[in-house]
Amino acid sequence: MSPILRSPCHRSLLSFSRSSILVDPTKNRTISCAPPSSELTPLRLELSFSVGAHLIPHPNKIDKGGEDVFFVSSYQGGVIGVADGVSGWAERNIDPSLFPRDLMANASYLVEDEEVNYDPQILLKKAHAATSSKGSATVIVAMLEKSGFLKIANVGDCGLRVIREGEIVFSSFPQEHYFDCPYQLSSERVSQTYRDATICNLELIEGDRIVMGSDGLFDNVFDHEISSTISRFNDVVEAAKALANLASDHSRDTSFDSPYSLEARSQGFDVPLWKKILGMKLTGGKLDDITVVIGQVISSTVGS
Repeated sequence: MSPILRSPCHRSLLSFSRSSILVDPTKNRTISCAPPSSELTPLRLELSFSVGAHLIPHPNKIDKGGEDVFFVSSYQGGVIGVADGVSGWAERNIDPSLFPRDLMANASYLVEDEEVNYDPQILLKKAHAATSSKGSATVIVAMLEKSGFLKIANVGDCGLRVIREGEIVFSSFPQEHYFDCPYQLSSERVSQTYRDATICNLELIEGDRIVMGSDGLFDNVFDHEISSTISRFNDVVEAAKALANLASDHSRDTSFDSPYSLEARSQGFDVPLWKKILGMKLTGGKLDDITVVIGQVISSTVGS
């Protein structure tokens, strides 16, 4: 089994306020308690996510909705999971979307499980064990505590960025056996497990945004484009839609020098020599399912 890779954690040196709000911003509420005497009831701040998401299937998979799956839970400060089905299973006449759907459904169901204990790595363990569909998927899960502590578990090349004041302050890194062959949870006995997940913990502050997605996003959009695109929108739903549309546009642009084409050339994949002599190079985006989930950290005051 390959050694576990650990993503570097950029821990905030800033102090942060602690707050609580549900994923649905329409349910935001400030709770004030009338004191029984002249003494004031202690209040505390808690953090949680306001979430927007957008999914665009691969052009050839629109009829069945693609092979990406995500879930969002309002438990604690909020839980987000994204899974990307491995398309190679179609060659065995197995629907690649079945495994990630089963996996994410199980993860969503098990979020509040006592044995999971709000640990994303254990959530992956139990969700994987409960998945009976054939296939495999890359997957990332992020769990926000109300204190602002974010816990991440990632297997493969789904990703996460943290954006603070317009700058990316944390990036996850893909796990790959080799180019275009990511780590994945699978129905097969010989595969990665929850033990192979990259684990990272970091502190978020009010106003931070996390951007999670499948490789269809990160293969087609550079980090500076992610931060500049979502900075134009106050609404996370509109921000997610704009980012997914940008990834979709890039994926169909054969002249765009995408993150995917840059990585391909760095791994030795390029146009034939005669094209190189003419000054040509491998370019273009990567057609794929595209999932974007954006969580904005918001706060509320609650009674102790």
